[in-house]
Amino acid sequence: MRLYKLALTTCLAGAVIFYWITAPELIEQDALPEHTVNLTNGEQMFWVGGCGSCHAADGASGNHKLLLSGGLTLDTPFGAFVAPNISPHDDGIGQWSDLDFVNAMIKGVSPEGKHYYPAFPYTNYQRMPVTDVLDLKAFLDTLPPVAGKADDHSLGFPFNIRWGLGLWKWRYLDGQSFEPDPTLEDAINRGRYLVDGPGHCGACHTPRDRFGGELLSSYLQGASVLEVNEHTGEQSSGWVPNITSDDNGLAEWTQEDIAYSLETGFTPEFDSFGGSMSSVQDNIYHLSASDRMAIAAYLKSLQ
Repeated sequence: MRLYKLALTTCLAGAVIFYWITAPELIEQDALPEHTVNLTNGEQMFWVGGCGSCHAADGASGNHKLLLSGGLTLDTPFGAFVAPNISPHDDGIGQWSDLDFVNAMIKGVSPEGKHYYPAFPYTNYQRMPVTDVLDLKAFLDTLPPVAGKADDHSLGFPFNIRWGLGLWKWRYLDGQSFEPDPTLEDAINRGRYLVDGPGHCGACHTPRDRFGGELLSSYLQGASVLEVNEHTGEQSSGWVPNITSDDNGLAEWTQEDIAYSLETGFTPEFDSFGGSMSSVQDNIYHLSASDRMAIAAYLKSLQ
């Protein structure tokens, strides 16, 4: 009887600890700053964040990337993730408050208090100042509302248990916003923010461990394509390139080469971007020339 009570007490204690560790963490209303929104900045955050590449209809380009009906499917070893509607329709985020949006972007938590899967790259978006997030929300609110909800994710056990994502966040979500390095030039700091934060370049260009977390010791040094072939079910054999300035990356590219490629989609070898990078370039084209040059300056600074 005593052993039974001890086992029961241990199980209850373990359940309490598990609940405490995995419970969604939220930003409170009084933590939001007083802020006058800047729609121009919000639009820049939209393009550098690549929102339309995932949340517009599959294959959308140009102005169609502003119709954020969702539906793009990412087939991964963990299951199929489907990007939701984030247009200002009631089927999207039309009923979301600013606080709901901030918690989704920075904490990876839905308005219903559920964990989002890290296919939504909030590990990068957490670097964004709340003011940039609020500007992005204001810009999204100006876009056309689109009716319709995207399909649900299709995940097997145990990945379909959202509560367990609290453990994943405990390991990979550090809660740190971007802080400029005073030893770096302003342009490099700006590029670092755009790449590490809203641009979430590491989501593709950094290899991942078995749990889907980025291996920061190999940051931006290239990675295998995470998606699987929808017909065979096998992981794709493609490779996302190294974009640091070492010999296996962009060592032969000048800062101007990088900025020009981000603007035009053409490489110094007169090749053109392909695959998902063509969509990324289509977004970054909308940034200011100074921001594209800042991204290039940061990438050239990475040895």
